[in-house]
Amino acid sequence: MNTKDILFELRTKNGLSQDDLAEKVFVTRQAVSRWENGETVPNTETLKLLSKLYNVSINTLLGSPYKLICQCCGMPLEDEMIGRNEDGTLNEDYCKWCYADGTYTYSDMNDLIEVCIRNMVSENFTEEQARAYLKETLPKLDYWKRYDELSDNGQFEAFKTQLIDEINGLHIDGMPEVTRLNALVGKFVNLEYKLSNGSSVKFLDDQTTYLGNQLRSEIVDGLCFGVVANMDFILVCTYEEEGANPELILYKKR
Repeated sequence: MNTKDILFELRTKNGLSQDDLAEKVFVTRQAVSRWENGETVPNTETLKLLSKLYNVSINTLLGSPYKLICQCCGMPLEDEMIGRNEDGTLNEDYCKWCYADGTYTYSDMNDLIEVCIRNMVSENFTEEQARAYLKETLPKLDYWKRYDELSDNGQFEAFKTQLIDEINGLHIDGMPEVTRLNALVGKFVNLEYKLSNGSSVKFLDDQTTYLGNQLRSEIVDGLCFGVVANMDFILVCTYEEEGANPELILYKKR
């Protein structure tokens, strides 16, 4: 699909007239009409506004001429996987797991490799093959090549260490000591908890990236502890295999 068709489809899908869209992105209705007729293409600044408005990448708006990959972990990027800048706009260089709200979530390549391996191992891809591939590929990506320029001098790692100390300081029975916090996208860990009045509630935002981990219970076979946290809160829950029967253990504002 080319740009003119994509722009028409997104506008109509969002229930906007040409006049409505023109007002939102500060152009004339005639400009919108020319885009949709294929006479012109929005300029760079307008593409940024359209990307934010429709929550899609500029690459998508232009008909996906490039194959996007995360410049930290190498993951192929679809729009729903793209990380966000501090102002909420999409950053087409990184995935949600490696870059969230303007923050790079990995400063140690070996930590990232261990996380990626768990998602790459399959019948056709052994752990050894995955590790070898990542060790060869990651150093070639922009983030790691420019690490000294892009890194925050350890500030985020210091924050994670502080969070780990706070979580371990809760001394929850049966929960092992937390030694690592990984980036977790909300929709993959946003469990629904039953309240005493019979209603259900979720505490996380599907689109937000958090820090957390899964830990096997030390006293109950088949039970896992889930830990999710950010600058504002710490959440601890338990669940069985595949997230079954989740129970909220603790929700603590920081």
